[in-house]
Amino acid sequence: MKFCKKYQEYMQGQEKKLPGVGFKKLKKILKKCRREDTHEVHDVRTCPDHCPVCDGSFFPALLKEMSAVVGFFNKRAQKLLELHLASGFRKYFFWFKGKLQGNHVGLIEEGKDLVTYALINAIAIRKILKKYDKIHYSTQGQAFKSQAQSMHIGILQSPWLCELMAFHINLRETKTKSRKAPALFEGCSLKINDGKPSLACELFDSVKLDVDLTCSICLDTVFDPVALTCGHIFCYMCACSAASVTIVDGLKAAEPKEKCPLCREARVYEGAVHLEELSMLLSRSCNEYWEQRLQTERVERVRQAKQHWESQCRAFMGV
Repeated sequence: MKFCKKYQEYMQGQEKKLPGVGFKKLKKILKKCRREDTHEVHDVRTCPDHCPVCDGSFFPALLKEMSAVVGFFNKRAQKLLELHLASGFRKYFFWFKGKLQGNHVGLIEEGKDLVTYALINAIAIRKILKKYDKIHYSTQGQAFKSQAQSMHIGILQSPWLCELMAFHINLRETKTKSRKAPALFEGCSLKINDGKPSLACELFDSVKLDVDLTCSICLDTVFDPVALTCGHIFCYMCACSAASVTIVDGLKAAEPKEKCPLCREARVYEGAVHLEELSMLLSRSCNEYWEQRLQTERVERVRQAKQHWESQCRAFMGV
């Protein structure tokens, strides 16, 4: 079965109408461009930069759809994870408002559905951009993908996707087994090769997503992980060091000019997401390493906190 048909069946099979990629509509735009181009010589030097059919309708439509997909996914994922991590009075408050739905099996299914939704839409976006480049003999589709990532609307760079994958594994392993997975979804897993962990997820028979869990600053497994808005994951203390802030001040205190150590993008610290589900997964799966890092970082955190309050006291006393 062709992907376009499979994608349409998936989106139509959802109980509620969800934001998605207008695959058929976008393909019609590209067909129209091809028809209009048959009467002229296809100039590869100008078509990628000057295509009134595509530039005026294809990219704006896709940009709007990608924004809707990512916005919906982030909002739903954040609510689900808040519900799972809630405790005490807050959990009863959710229950009272009717947001606490079902048991752990229901939570697993909802998390799995959201991961599937993210991956299948990422595939749809990738395929339609490849088709654009094929028709135009260009690399404009790839350039658009890079632009979308810089605007933080690339769904695979969403920090909530990594957190949802960890959430799915945590519930599956510690609470109860889920119902049989739908045909699209093969499941998430934590893989450890040569002591280096990574998150893996499979969709269909060949589409795979792998998330490396090695901090590129300390070159060790991420501890107390945090994801910047560009999608890169670091240890919380390493991220604070890269942002030139103390752990007492936190990442929100970082200057806008501070850049991600990997992609060099600015303004990525203020909206950073603390990956609590991933932290729980790694602490359970890499217990010995986690205890060692916990002891080491406790000493450093105490040192930084002491320095911070000493400087605050000196400032208050005017010294």
